[in-house]
Amino acid sequence: MLKNIGTPELIIVGLVLVLLFGSRKIPEFMKGIGEAIKEFRHASKDEE
Repeated sequence: MLKNIGTPELIIVGLVLVLLFGSRKIPEFMKGIGEAIKEFRHASKDEE
């Protein structure tokens, strides 16, 4: 699914994030995403 994403696309996404959220909010945003992924994996593991 994510095999077609290259370096230029990641740079563009990073720039958009900086423009939208500012450089101070990005660590909080990434922490939230990490916690959500961790919780999702935990929930999916409990399903099995």
